[in-house]
Amino acid sequence: MDTKATIRTRSKRKKRMATALKTYLDNFAPWNFGGQRKPSGAKKINLALQGGGSHGAFTWGVLDQFLADGRLEITGISGASAGAMNAVMLADGLTRGGPDEARKRLADFWRAISTGGDLPPIPRAMTDRMISLMPFVATPMQNWFEAMARYFSPYELNPLNINPLSQLIERLVDFDALRANTDLALYVSATNVHTGRLRIFANEKITADVVMASAALPFMFRAVEIEGVPYWDGGYMGNPAIFPFLHATEAEDVVVVQINPISRDTTPKTSGEIINRLNEITFNSALISELRTMDFVNQLIDDGRLPRGTGKDQYRRLNIHRIDLGVLGNRLAASSKMKTDYEFFELLHRAGKRAAKKFLDTHFDDIGRRSTIDLAAESGVEWA
Repeated sequence: MDTKATIRTRSKRKKRMATALKTYLDNFAPWNFGGQRKPSGAKKINLALQGGGSHGAFTWGVLDQFLADGRLEITGISGASAGAMNAVMLADGLTRGGPDEARKRLADFWRAISTGGDLPPIPRAMTDRMISLMPFVATPMQNWFEAMARYFSPYELNPLNINPLSQLIERLVDFDALRANTDLALYVSATNVHTGRLRIFANEKITADVVMASAALPFMFRAVEIEGVPYWDGGYMGNPAIFPFLHATEAEDVVVVQINPISRDTTPKTSGEIINRLNEITFNSALISELRTMDFVNQLIDDGRLPRGTGKDQYRRLNIHRIDLGVLGNRLAASSKMKTDYEFFELLHRAGKRAAKKFLDTHFDDIGRRSTIDLAAESGVEWA
């Protein structure tokens, strides 16, 4: 009897150990090669991150909330300019250690580029320009840059080709690991100076120079040469690019984080206001074109004229969602895109978290089912 009792006890112990081991392995199983946790039942999404200078801190807040929520699996990221910087920081964190590491990487980046951050004062003044999509004046230093840019090219103003963000990006991002991660699609947009065409750099081609090219405003910085080809800011042609997600990932949902207002209620009258509004329209035109394309492709799929699926020659029917600055975007002066004090970044970060939480509370059930913006209306033309 003692022997049988011992056998039964050992058998129960083995079952408990097996159960514990399965639970342990199950907890590890949701992590892919790159370290991104895939929560059980998580909904897959792609992210399209627009550029817009310091207002990119709003995007940081959106990403922070998504990562903390835990109900979403990020399968692809596309970004331009400041959106590209958020994209590589997010991808780097997910690759290294999952959502918690991604949140840390994003926070470290925005702290580093803030006033009182890691960059010294003079490079920071240039960084203010690098992370912005809008050429406008906010400080005497920026006013001086603006005036000089009217008479001198960046090749004359910056003969040493100082790029203050490049070293910071290289220090914070493990590009080797990023390029090796095949489980997360990453796209960075840049504009080919010679052809005027959009260039999409995917995982295996992304370097610090690519990120710098995506944020290279032509009036303030030299074109960034990659393999002998010069590139300017990606916001001109893809801000951000959405079409790669027609083929790239399994997810059929794209969340666009938009930080440039499409419409304004006032008419610009000063030269600065006119330039700012013109740039908003210019840098939003690429996004509007993308939305028009998505609407057209969805119609073709619905009509059976394009094959839907995840195969080589098939197309995803993308559900498009958007999170934007809303009323805050119209209240913020365009010059605020040049602000680099951390308190301002925190304000935008909190606004981004609130907007993301509101989106999830309102539209989480719509993910995987339908778009939450009217593509036809958003991308439509006003006929006279």
